[in-house]
Amino acid sequence: MKKLLWGLSIGAVILIIGAFLLGRFAFPNTLKDLPAPELSEGQRGELGIDKNVNESTIDEYLNRSDAVYRDLRMLKDPGNYEAIGGDSYLSGFVNGFSVVPFPYIVNVTGLPEAVGGTYAGPTLFRHHSDGSYTENYAESMDIIEGLFPKDKVIFLMCGGGGYSGMMKNMLVALGWDESKIYDVGGYWFYEGDNAVEVKRVLDNGETVYDFYKVPYHEIDFEGLTEK
Repeated sequence: MKKLLWGLSIGAVILIIGAFLLGRFAFPNTLKDLPAPELSEGQRGELGIDKNVNESTIDEYLNRSDAVYRDLRMLKDPGNYEAIGGDSYLSGFVNGFSVVPFPYIVNVTGLPEAVGGTYAGPTLFRHHSDGSYTENYAESMDIIEGLFPKDKVIFLMCGGGGYSGMMKNMLVALGWDESKIYDVGGYWFYEGDNAVEVKRVLDNGETVYDFYKVPYHEIDFEGLTEK
């Protein structure tokens, strides 16, 4: 009886090891290695857009368990982004990204003159002319740490690349690891296979936006404690 049990135990161990090895070689880990963040050249680099991980290549880095994906546009931005060839509405997004409106996080400065004014309501933080940031609410830091976890790789995207560059600069200034943050650039230039279309034109020519498709992080300022 003991010999039988011993034989069964050895057999079970062999089966477990065999299953592990089969899975290891039949289904290898295909997670692509991430290059270190590197700025693009020219104007794209000035915006902070990454040279290697951007609108052209982001499909190769989607669905990573060690990463979060954040689109920083508003559903409807007060700025006139049509004036620079964009869309003030969130017309679509890359599948896997969720929306955290950057203008709700911090006051926006340095936009192109043609865009005009943008959102001027309450924000979690205040950006000062000396480059520093202060919290407007007692919960501000907890919220941003929840939305942009420090132990994850962070992929940032917006419409044209401006908001995502500003967000990366802010996170780095507040103590985040710059080597784990990628400014992917702008959805307006994305031509990959994972686009989720939000903008839709009806048969009568009317344009509608299916915002129900958008994974959206709500920031409820009324429930926060002002500092």
